[in-house]
Amino acid sequence: MIVGTAGHIDHGKTTLVRALTGVDTDRLPEEKARGISIELGYAYLPVPTQEAPASGVPDRIGFIDVPGHERLVHTMLAGATGIDVALLLVAADDGVMPQTREHLAVLSLLGISRGAIVITKTDRVDAERVAAVAADVRALLHGTALHDAPCFATAATTGDGIDALRAWLFEKARPVAARDSAEHGFRLAVDRAFTLAGVGTVVTGTAHAGRVRVDDMVQVIPAASARAFRVRSLHAQNTATDEGSAGQRCAVALVGAVKDDIARGQWLVATGSGSSSARIDVLLDVWQGETTALRSGTPVHVHLGAATVMGSVAVLAADGGDTIAPGGRALAQLVLRQPIGAWHGDRVVLRDASASRTIAGGRVLAPVAPARYRRTPQRLAELDALQRDTPAARLQALLDVCEHGVELDAFRRAEGLTAAWQPQLDNALVTSGAAQYALASPFAQHAEQSILGTLAEYHAARPDELGLDRGRLRRMATPRLPQPLFDALVERCLRGHGLAAGVAADAPRLAQRGACLHLPEHAVRLSDVDQRIAQQIAVPLSSAGFEGVWVRDLARDAGIAESIMRTSIARLAQVGDVHQVVRDLVYPAATMQVLATMVRQLANKEDAEITAAQLRDATKLGRKRAIQILEYFDRIGLCRRVGDSHKVRADCALFTEGPAL
Repeated sequence: MIVGTAGHIDHGKTTLVRALTGVDTDRLPEEKARGISIELGYAYLPVPTQEAPASGVPDRIGFIDVPGHERLVHTMLAGATGIDVALLLVAADDGVMPQTREHLAVLSLLGISRGAIVITKTDRVDAERVAAVAADVRALLHGTALHDAPCFATAATTGDGIDALRAWLFEKARPVAARDSAEHGFRLAVDRAFTLAGVGTVVTGTAHAGRVRVDDMVQVIPAASARAFRVRSLHAQNTATDEGSAGQRCAVALVGAVKDDIARGQWLVATGSGSSSARIDVLLDVWQGETTALRSGTPVHVHLGAATVMGSVAVLAADGGDTIAPGGRALAQLVLRQPIGAWHGDRVVLRDASASRTIAGGRVLAPVAPARYRRTPQRLAELDALQRDTPAARLQALLDVCEHGVELDAFRRAEGLTAAWQPQLDNALVTSGAAQYALASPFAQHAEQSILGTLAEYHAARPDELGLDRGRLRRMATPRLPQPLFDALVERCLRGHGLAAGVAADAPRLAQRGACLHLPEHAVRLSDVDQRIAQQIAVPLSSAGFEGVWVRDLARDAGIAESIMRTSIARLAQVGDVHQVVRDLVYPAATMQVLATMVRQLANKEDAEITAAQLRDATKLGRKRAIQILEYFDRIGLCRRVGDSHKVRADCALFTEGPAL
């Protein structure tokens, strides 16, 4: 358990911690010279061993002593984010002061509901004054999560009230179950990094979730690289150990890390269990003590974990349109100037642009948020789903509203879950492979109908073409559906398997020839006449080279009526044996394979784009014919017209599997 102090400067925070633990948390020479805390201080209180077997309390309680000066609220926030229990100190001789209110706002917006009021310096005033200060503080706490907090009157110099406060802390000492879940990966908010002789680089901070052991692999985020480091040794709650866990102050020695590459505000996480972003969707509460509404576009200081970054607020949905009234709550996106690490459920605090007051705080819903479509009904429904109580409930609610599916690994990282976490998904399509996605059955059925319907329309419009490759079919039918889900749907249609569990296999709904997908009924069986004509025209087609052959010339040379030749050519095109670049201009599949390979090679030399002039020079064709060939490649999905150039599509599989489609 981590206990944090809060309160106005010179209200006795450091003195109280020293009285409770015997440790002076002011370690810097400047702190001792000026008599004030400047940096975060740390101390530990051993829990009596006789209590541990009976109640399962931790061996030690960690204390974070924060500075109280108004210019050091950002440092106070770096320490307050990870605490479990707050002690709000008010000096009996001063009473409630500006930073008392400021720190109370911080604690409230961080969602800290376990705490106590500590009236300090009671030896300097009479009992009537102590009672008056306690009443003032109780009135100040009205409407906050700490309104029922107990009150202790103390005098650290004489020891009055210290034993009672210490006993209350022992009673409250217990692990935080949500943080200590075995499903959650380790993460620690870094507040210091330094080098020790014989040990190497050491990072310290409060563990927010999971467990870490000696020899585990961890990484720092955000960082320029995803390099992993091995844990050389550990201290938890100021004691050497082989394991540290959530709710503890930990010092982690890393093998291969460089001190200058790690700073306050970064996170130390289990490899693969974190990500960073410059856009975060939150459920935001404006502090009730504010006098003006919070408006979209307002510049703010964003505090999350031990990090402080500048950003701005974009209100997504609120009763007041693009504003949130004091005491109000609304969905918002924080647009940051630099990425930070965040997880679902993390608490965030906002201070105004001049860092003079705390104005709002909230809970992270989506730690990696989109820049586009952020206010659409679809996105707002997703954010509503992310407000459910458990990861399993949030995932199921997301599947119910996400028509384009959910990337399970991204969801796992956003929740801070370990790689071993496996969701229980019923009535959903789940892909295999490294990038695993899930799609609810109703949405899967709708996407399948779109795929089949698109192919039917394409066959009706272009009966002489075999079909579409996967890349073009996806762009036409389900452009926003992730590729793994599209591929899974196509495979189901090819195999004829039902979408829901327990549904028996039926007839295939798709067929494939080479890279081309088509409806089964569109695959024409060649008649004896068609096969004979194919044999007759094989030599003229192959000898024509890049020029191709006109249907009228094929019919004349074979002594066959043009109408019969044209009908047979259409059937041969449907099965992929020939291609009609323009009406009645025919190329064999092998020649088109060579042309497609040439286009890909030329495009690779010119940033994936090719012009008609380049193809003309490479094939020795005329400009008109080169344009016709490139426009045909545009039409079937191999290329895309961009001005006077044609960009080769990287996702197109046409002409990559041999001479035939």
